[in-house]
Amino acid sequence: MSSPPLDPAALREENLRMRRLRHLISLTTAELAQGDHGLSEAEAIIERTRCAVLTLFPGRESTFELIYRPRFVRILQERYGSSSGETLQ
Repeated sequence: MSSPPLDPAALREENLRMRRLRHLISLTTAELAQGDHGLSEAEAIIERTRCAVLTLFPGRESTFELIYRPRFVRILQERYGSSSGETLQ
């Protein structure tokens, strides 16, 4: 059984959103690791990123929490100490 053909415009839109997501996550990761800010500002950056991701992919909160938040929390723990980011988990 074959799947229905994909609409080229929808496929382009999905690819564009995925590129934006990768870019957003990459920028956030770099900012958290290298930026000159305190822990509370870093936590705010993560929350703003979460909102932007959910704008690109509504209803995918669990995906953000499962994949991206742990990555960001690890960066905070490495940068600010092991207890950092506990409120984010």
